[in-house]
Amino acid sequence: MGYWGYFVVGRAERPLAELDAMAGAEGMTRRSAAPGGWQVWEYAGPEGDVGSMNALASETGAPALFGFVMDSACVVLEAAAPESGGWTTCLARAAMAGYLGADKEGLTLEDYFLEPGDAAERGVAWAAEAGHTVTPEALVEVLTADPDPLAENLFFRLLDRLGVVPL
Repeated sequence: MGYWGYFVVGRAERPLAELDAMAGAEGMTRRSAAPGGWQVWEYAGPEGDVGSMNALASETGAPALFGFVMDSACVVLEAAAPESGGWTTCLARAAMAGYLGADKEGLTLEDYFLEPGDAAERGVAWAAEAGHTVTPEALVEVLTADPDPLAENLFFRLLDRLGVVPL
């Protein structure tokens, strides 16, 4: 069985776990910090709710994102920024499609998540608000990659490409 849990990324002077936006995620542990006040926190387990990335971005005044890793096979990615707003996509799309299965209402992966090209454009705007310049092509490469061997590695590669947490 692979890893299940959340990684929460934000920029703040205080620990993210102490912020009002994260009040419902008791038990988060700090995983790492990066230059510019960036923090990565972990909330392990398949149960629970880390809250709203829109609320975290609003409270910190900076872009925020989380990745919910599902059995190390795929990642739900939700991001938000004060100016460019929120967006959702996934990493390891084929595995995610398998988790979604046959939807009784006929919904597909694309009904739930932005396609890689659209997500990359949103990622470029997100990174710009964070003070970084990235290319859509660099993000599409990660957004279309297969997990090899763990989907959480894709998440951390995306953070590196966004310029917030270097590998």
